[in-house]
Amino acid sequence: MKTPSNLVRDCRRYYAGELEKIYGSDEANALIMILLEHYFGINRVKIALEPKLRLSESELLTLHFAVKELLKNKPIQYIIGVTDFCGLQFHVDENVLIPRPETEEMVQKIARSAETMCTSSVHILDIGTGSGCIAISLAKLIKNSDVTAIDISEKALEVAKKNAEVNGVNVNFVHADILNPEEGLSNQKFDIIVSNPPYVCESEKKDMRANVLDYEPATALFVSDDDPLLFYRKILEFSQKNLRKDGEIWFEINEKLGLETKKLCIDENFINVEIISDYRGKDRIVKVVL
Repeated sequence: MKTPSNLVRDCRRYYAGELEKIYGSDEANALIMILLEHYFGINRVKIALEPKLRLSESELLTLHFAVKELLKNKPIQYIIGVTDFCGLQFHVDENVLIPRPETEEMVQKIARSAETMCTSSVHILDIGTGSGCIAISLAKLIKNSDVTAIDISEKALEVAKKNAEVNGVNVNFVHADILNPEEGLSNQKFDIIVSNPPYVCESEKKDMRANVLDYEPATALFVSDDDPLLFYRKILEFSQKNLRKDGEIWFEINEKLGLETKKLCIDENFINVEIISDYRGKDRIVKVVL
């Protein structure tokens, strides 16, 4: 890949053209603007007002190598190292999933629901916290919250702890596996238990984009076709002992398994179960009330 002149408007046009081959015109232009703003503080207004604006040689190299990574299908969030979620900024790397809009939607619904809880402190458990986006956002949104978050990955917990510090919240991060919960965790009671567990079936890999398959952590994404509801079942079993009366369980789910997930909840003696559609009309959230 050649390098263009160092005029910003030329760089923008040239690199958008390179990316267009993979991403299409609109997304390619959006990606270039994200890079220009993240690295150099250059937005569309600045480009319009300063048509002679140039990048230095080192800045041009930074942009060049970022575009090379995009051409390998690497997600831009991993390239720049940050992403936005619920109005907050989160560090992300290849040890954690990139937060999705449907997860943000679930968090907002949980926060609104928590406002109706008759308790002086809302005790929350986030299972499989990854970047900590759910736990940290809830800690920020629910002022009287006491949040615990667990993950099986120590590297993910390092990312989550960094994000909690950056966003100025206290979250109790615990290295634990919900398939074999620690005794200390098992003895606690929670008002809200939330999880975005692995729910993509192995057979669905063939339909997924390379930027997900090649870069995001497989252990946080995929589950066996033989037991696709494994994590939901284990969380429900845990919740039978650890969810307080009138407490809530919130799941992000595989849109193809909404009815199966609801049936599992009912089979595990959770009767008050609701499937909630996301902003695109897809079944992506299940709410359970004890």
